[in-house]
Amino acid sequence: MPNFQNQTIYQIYPKSFRDANGDGLGDLRGVIEKLDYLQALGVDMLWLTPFFKSPLHDNGYDISDYLSIDPVFGSMEDVETLLREAGRRGLGVMFDMVFNHTSTEHEWFRRALRGEPRYLDYYIFRDGGPDTPPTNWVSKFGGSAWEYVPQLGKWYLHLFDRTQADLNWENPAVREELKSILRFWKQKGVKGFRFDVVNLISKPAVFEDDEQGDGRRFYTDGPRIHEYLKELVADAGIGGMVTVGEMSSTSLESCTRYTNPDERELSMAFNFHHLKVDYKNGDKWELQAADLDRLKQLFIDWQLGMQEAGGWNALFWCNHDQPRAVSRFGDDGIYRKESAKMLAACVHLMRGTPYIFQGEELGMTNAGYTSLSQYRDVESLNYYPIMRDRGKTEAEALEVLRQRSRDNGRTPMQWSAAPNAGFTEGTPWIEPPENYHTINAEAEWQDADSILHFYRRLIRLRKENRLVSEGRIEFLCTDCPGVLAYRRYLDGAELIVCNNLTRAPVHVSGFPIPEGQKLLGNYPDAASEGGSLLLRPYETAAWQRAERPAAGAPLPG
Repeated sequence: MPNFQNQTIYQIYPKSFRDANGDGLGDLRGVIEKLDYLQALGVDMLWLTPFFKSPLHDNGYDISDYLSIDPVFGSMEDVETLLREAGRRGLGVMFDMVFNHTSTEHEWFRRALRGEPRYLDYYIFRDGGPDTPPTNWVSKFGGSAWEYVPQLGKWYLHLFDRTQADLNWENPAVREELKSILRFWKQKGVKGFRFDVVNLISKPAVFEDDEQGDGRRFYTDGPRIHEYLKELVADAGIGGMVTVGEMSSTSLESCTRYTNPDERELSMAFNFHHLKVDYKNGDKWELQAADLDRLKQLFIDWQLGMQEAGGWNALFWCNHDQPRAVSRFGDDGIYRKESAKMLAACVHLMRGTPYIFQGEELGMTNAGYTSLSQYRDVESLNYYPIMRDRGKTEAEALEVLRQRSRDNGRTPMQWSAAPNAGFTEGTPWIEPPENYHTINAEAEWQDADSILHFYRRLIRLRKENRLVSEGRIEFLCTDCPGVLAYRRYLDGAELIVCNNLTRAPVHVSGFPIPEGQKLLGNYPDAASEGGSLLLRPYETAAWQRAERPAAGAPLPG
């Protein structure tokens, strides 16, 4: 069994995790300070978002040197200490590789701007006049995906910010540069790699206008993507490591190929379809209530599809690019504790490898900002004027940011009720939510019924119970609105998991309380009504029994 099946991975956004030197920015020394906390939590691997040298226009995802550490985060000595001390505690470390693009301050791009042919071919440049971009493609951060360089008489492609120039993977020299970067960090002791928007690296042979949209259909899961991944993994010698690809606007079919062991590409993949169910007409910047029926169907489709095709899911609700799940899909008020636990159990007991984003184990909420001046995220600051130009009032645009801004996931980790949530003794680069006085790690360690201790139980279950790490999955009660229920089964044993996704009680007609041992739940005892299971607001419960029903016997639901 690949070791990642029974592991839980913890994502650290270093800038917001812990500031050890008082400058208001989280750093590597701060991560080292908290390794005992992470070991006690029980996780197996730490994924750190980029801390490489960068102008930080996109919080480190604009890398100017893949082999140097940005001084705001620390030094190479700090990295070596982190790798050594994490290993001593049984924790692997996963680095975040941004290989779709580099910063425009990278030496490669600077030499391209000087007109050096070798480095011009490291990027995607196209000839043209200053008023006519090569295509009508739209950047994911707003505006054209092309930027004009007057001294060259050329445009370069940037699918993200204009300071993030897309690399030309068609050039074998580029691919060799990237392999050498992976070898360097593997030799340092890194145990895994996360690849940022990696399914966008293969661009079309011909660039043309997209009359149907923003251009993504031309480069998403592009024509040579599987070839490139196989080559990268094999030549860099990382096939035995834990690897995960962030997949933008991908398909189930593509992700099963990316993660099927026979393909020798990646261990697992992130997809984001389930995090778009509250996008009105597919637009992130238009609000609607989450479509829970759609959410449930996406989980069913991806879980069963990956299972049948031999793929492997990365399971998650939160990351540095997403709002906090408890504010988005739960209730960050009266039912914060119940809904945070339900959301955790819902995905942690599925088939796949779960990821915890820093603070998720505490039930941290969205920031609750009320002014544009409180935001720092380049995407949010770019889209605010776009929303105003589209006719939204100031209040409407701020409400969209309050719910959707990436800064919601980037507020300081809430360690204690001390000033600035115990994150820094200086002035934090971004404000913590005001609720840190009550929602913090120190308080939750003292509360046996806390969200934190519930996460510890989930992590331990995955390690100790093969039903969770290896079992197959089958969905139950699929026609019951608001209920996501499933059965995991392996070698004659089964686990029944029931989740109420809503704040209203749900009577699951014809579904009795499952027999067997109740492994965990967020209410003390199971409830029934008329002999059928009654799920209270945001209730989750899991039962295990040793033997499956006799052949041909009907399953509950």
